[in-house]
Amino acid sequence: MRRQWIVTLAFVVLMVGSRVVAAQEHPTVVTLVTPDSVQPQPIANTLSEEMHSPRKALFLSFLPGAGQVYNGQAWKVPIIYGGFAAAGYFIYYNYNKMVDFRDEYLWRVKGGEPQLEGYTNYPDNSIYNYYQSYNQSFQLAIIFSVIIYSLNLVDAFVYGHLYEFQINDDISMSLHPNVQPLPLGTSSLPMTTLSCTFSF
Repeated sequence: MRRQWIVTLAFVVLMVGSRVVAAQEHPTVVTLVTPDSVQPQPIANTLSEEMHSPRKALFLSFLPGAGQVYNGQAWKVPIIYGGFAAAGYFIYYNYNKMVDFRDEYLWRVKGGEPQLEGYTNYPDNSIYNYYQSYNQSFQLAIIFSVIIYSLNLVDAFVYGHLYEFQINDDISMSLHPNVQPLPLGTSSLPMTTLSCTFSF
């Protein structure tokens, strides 16, 4: 009798142990059998899925566009790099023009003859004004590139927060007219009200 209990206990331990091992081998899938369906339905274990992190999106966006890709908005990447390309072009163009007019102005101040092609007949003060104008445009182009980079960071961080925010496609509005009594001394007058409710 005692031997049968030991064999039975060993069998139960073996069965429970095998189920625990099998469960550990497949921790991300749970099978559910419904009364109206014979086929088991796999359900993903959401606890094992990595949560979407706005902070990670921010850190990734230090490489422009990487945060947008992480947020599932890869279509923004060409816009970001297009902005950088435009800013880079204006930085390059205005810098070269600024240097040309600066060198021309300094050459004239030292007593040299005008030598900048196309501007030999321009007075010294006009050359200096051109230099100032291109210098200002050069600085604005740098500021523009910094703004683009900052917007890239802000966009990735904000949309990282809104990644799991969902709005129902069925957005509706309902109007509810109502008549309420308006106290006026010893009597009351009917007052019509209209309430508006948005559902989304």
